[in-house]
Amino acid sequence: MDYIKKFFNFDNVTQKIFTWNIVIFALMFIFGGGFHAFSNPYTLIFSGAQYGKLITISHQYFRFITSMFVHGGFLHIFFNMYALYYLGSIVERVYGPYKFITIYLASGVGGAVLTQLFMPDAFSVGASGAIFGLIGLLFGAGFRSDTPPMLKPMTGTALLPVILINLFLGFTSSGINNIAHIGGLAVGFTFGWITSVSDTYTSYKKWKIAGYISLGLILISFIWLLISDIKFLLS
Repeated sequence: MDYIKKFFNFDNVTQKIFTWNIVIFALMFIFGGGFHAFSNPYTLIFSGAQYGKLITISHQYFRFITSMFVHGGFLHIFFNMYALYYLGSIVERVYGPYKFITIYLASGVGGAVLTQLFMPDAFSVGASGAIFGLIGLLFGAGFRSDTPPMLKPMTGTALLPVILINLFLGFTSSGINNIAHIGGLAVGFTFGWITSVSDTYTSYKKWKIAGYISLGLILISFIWLLISDIKFLLS
C-alpha cells in the first residue's frame, strides 16, 4: 500500500517515468530472449509497440501510450532516458509535476497519432515523441513575455540548433520516426506558447486534475495491453 501511495503522490515524476521505461526494457530482455527481443516484432507488439494495423483493425488505441515506454535496443533507450532525465528534471522543476506529466503524455500521444495518420501501417516504439514535446515546450516558452528571465537561455531560439540538428538526423537516418518527433514537438510548442510557468489557484487545480487523468490513462493503457495479450495467448 505504501508503494501505491508513493506512486500516486507525484514526487519525482521524471524518475518514475524513467524507472517504468527501464522496467519494461528489463522485462523484454528477460522474457523475450535477451537482446534478440528488441528486434523481434512479436515481443515488441506484446510489450506495447505501436502497430498501425492493430490500431486500425482491432482498435487497440492503448498503443498510442504504451509504445512510449517500449524501446528497440540498448542505444535507443540509453539516449532517450538520458534526454528524459535531463529535460524532464528541468521541466518538472520549472512547471511542476502535474503540467510535466500531462504535457509529456500529450506530446507522446500527439506524435503517435500523427504517425498513424501519415503512416497507417507504421511499426513504432520509443519515448522520443514525448521528449521532443519537452523540447517544444521550452522552445515555445521563450516566446512568452512572462517566462522568467533566468529561463531565457534554455528556451526559445536558443533551442533552434538542437531542434534542427535532431530533425535533420531523423530525416537522413534510417529507422527513425521523424513524424513522431514533429508531432511531439508541435504539441509541446503549443503548450509552451499558451501555458504560463506560474499558476493561479484555479489553474493549479485544473492541472492537478489533468495530471491525475494522465497517470490514470497510462495505467489503464497497460491494463488494456495486459488483457489484450492474455486474450491472444488464450485464443
